[in-house]
Amino acid sequence: MPTIDSPLDQRVQQSLRTCYESLLKRGELMTKERLSECYALFRERFGPERLKSLDGEVLLNTMHAHGNQDSLVYWLEFKSDAEFPTRQFGSIAGGSALKFGLYKSKDSGEWMAGHPSNQVTLPLADAIAIARKHRDQLIAAVAVMQDLPSGADDQAYLALQNKLDEIAPDVCRLAWGHKYVSLLFPDKLDDFHVESFHRHNLIKLLQLPPSQPGLYVSAGRFVSYANQMGWPMNHLTAVLNERNGTPAKYWRIGTKLGEEGNAQDVWPDMKAGGYAAIGWPKLGDLSSVLASDKVKESIAEMLTKEYDYVANVASRKAGEIRNFAKEMDENDVVLAADGERILGIGRVKGPYRFETTQPEEAPHRRQVEWHTTPEWKLPVTEGLRTTVWKLRKDDGNFVAVERQLLEPSLPASPTLVAPTPTQPKPVNKNVRLEGIVPGKLQAILERKGQAILYGPPGTGKTYWGKQTALDLSAIGAFGCLYADLTAEQKVTVNGDGSNSGLLRCCTFHPAFGYEDFIEGYRPQKSTGGQLVFEMREGIFKKLCRDATASDEKFVLLIDEINRGDIPRIFGELLTLLEKNKRGQEVILPLSGDKFSVPANVLVIGTMNTADRSIALLDTALRRRFGFIELMPDSSTLAGAIAGEAIPLAQWLDALNSRIREHIGKDARNLQIGHAYLMDDNGKPVTDFATLSRIIAEDIVPLLEEYCYEDYGALAEILGGAMVDGDRQRVREEIFVPARRQDLIQALLAPTPELSTTIEAVAQLAPTPEPEDEPEEPAK
Repeated sequence: MPTIDSPLDQRVQQSLRTCYESLLKRGELMTKERLSECYALFRERFGPERLKSLDGEVLLNTMHAHGNQDSLVYWLEFKSDAEFPTRQFGSIAGGSALKFGLYKSKDSGEWMAGHPSNQVTLPLADAIAIARKHRDQLIAAVAVMQDLPSGADDQAYLALQNKLDEIAPDVCRLAWGHKYVSLLFPDKLDDFHVESFHRHNLIKLLQLPPSQPGLYVSAGRFVSYANQMGWPMNHLTAVLNERNGTPAKYWRIGTKLGEEGNAQDVWPDMKAGGYAAIGWPKLGDLSSVLASDKVKESIAEMLTKEYDYVANVASRKAGEIRNFAKEMDENDVVLAADGERILGIGRVKGPYRFETTQPEEAPHRRQVEWHTTPEWKLPVTEGLRTTVWKLRKDDGNFVAVERQLLEPSLPASPTLVAPTPTQPKPVNKNVRLEGIVPGKLQAILERKGQAILYGPPGTGKTYWGKQTALDLSAIGAFGCLYADLTAEQKVTVNGDGSNSGLLRCCTFHPAFGYEDFIEGYRPQKSTGGQLVFEMREGIFKKLCRDATASDEKFVLLIDEINRGDIPRIFGELLTLLEKNKRGQEVILPLSGDKFSVPANVLVIGTMNTADRSIALLDTALRRRFGFIELMPDSSTLAGAIAGEAIPLAQWLDALNSRIREHIGKDARNLQIGHAYLMDDNGKPVTDFATLSRIIAEDIVPLLEEYCYEDYGALAEILGGAMVDGDRQRVREEIFVPARRQDLIQALLAPTPELSTTIEAVAQLAPTPEPEDEPEEPAK
């Protein structure tokens, strides 16, 4: 969850600076001196000391008389001259005068309150009482704001929100009350006076909004971002308004028409034609229906008639169609989706239209400017069974969309924009990794910055960790997977022996310490031959230093992370790994150097749970890392037969079942991983001699360790044909090549039914001999 200290994405920062320069060039930003003058003037006219000095009808008119150009409400909403250009400090325009709680009627001269549809006339004394209440609450709010320290964190702003809700509910929950307080404390509050603008701008900045509602709870974020950019708050909000505009909705649009198995894909037509489209062609042009008072009900009746829908289905689908044709506003964001796959993102650029051009089955259309992306998935799936769906389940989905929009749009046809020496191919740094493990690992790293793959031995932790690290480094530098890199590009990722690459690796062990990871003194011979101690950088400090000077992604792969003394190795720097602490500097205690962990550093660790349970990990480490469990997966061995005798997947499942039965409560973490039975190319081992060596040299010694010299348990797991329980020994002689059949029998003996399952029988069927080639005819 991003917090006060969350650094802004570098692309976002560059975009903000571009907008800033444009506003500056157009003269639309007030100077700092001019801002200070306006704030001082407002405090002089309406600050707490001024309000305290007023009472009775004078107070009432000073605060709430709209017709009085010297009133507070006039200055907050309407005053727009050289003395005080109020719109520069955030608009509260719109709605009726009742948004202030009361107003003086221009027609009758009476003070009015209540709801717009049920207004009541107030006696003067009652109107004055409301003005006093508003004044007292504003003064109380100012006192609370004065106690808020500079640089307050999210928790402090949450406490501020709760306190203001308690002591000033009639003013501080409203836009005008927020604007009043923000003008008195521009260094502590933003000047967005509507909550939806807070959420909108945070999402556009790729930041998750706080879960707590309120006008003040997000303010610390904007204070932090203004400080990051080096601007006054008023400049930041002006830039955000310029860049981000008004809040938009996000919609998911399905691209398949019809039933599964016979669905028509309209995405190619939508992309080529610059529109989004939905089906139901029998409804015809809905333009006239959209102008009626009961749009949904009218469409539901048409659906019932034309498509024979039952009532609840007709109502639901009518709502989708209405949303597409009427509720979807221009500049809303549209996701073209096929199931979970997001194919493209677009912005609505035109109203509803009905067209009978191809594809005729999708005639209801909206003009859309498409931003084509590589296929990806929303962090939280929603709306899969709905053609038109407004995203709303998770703010992380909105952030993910905005992150995709920052990437260059893919070309319509790669052949039309082939790279040339003067036109380099754009680097797409948002390639999504395929596969469950790489995809999950990439998502966790984007969210937290570091992750640990954990599980029993041989489950592919190091393999997936390194493969994902290589791919993420390649994507960050070149916009493609590691396998697609040239030899020269691979050197950039891996290094060349003398120069380090984007990917660095290390292995933790009991002797590995802070001096290896961060910095420390090492013995070194001086030029005079004497032994001296020299300060040297550790692997992580070097990586962070290199990453600070680059935009590329740097990845540190830590194998066996749980074998090191984590608190000792990381020291005080464990805190800096957190996403919201990235870029925050500390002074290293040994060298006195400034040090920070840049946002473009990713850390991947692997952890063997046979050595240590995840529950035993340092609590601070567990909180800062994301975790992915990798367990034995026999499906990777499906169909593989070793020596035309051992069905590997079934044999591994049976072996692990016996391990879980006979080893004890930790058995789940002591199972044998599928990677033991795979070769260096990731293929199942089918050569029986190789399988024999794997069992003898890898699996049996591991199980001996697990059983702690309990040969009775070992015999239950491996079988009596392989383990002599009475003499407490493994029958090593069974592994010699000459006793192949004995070994096959020993491997199958603990689970004799293994070779009688339908699947195994099919797999173990003899491979037919290839037919002889026909003899070459005589010449």
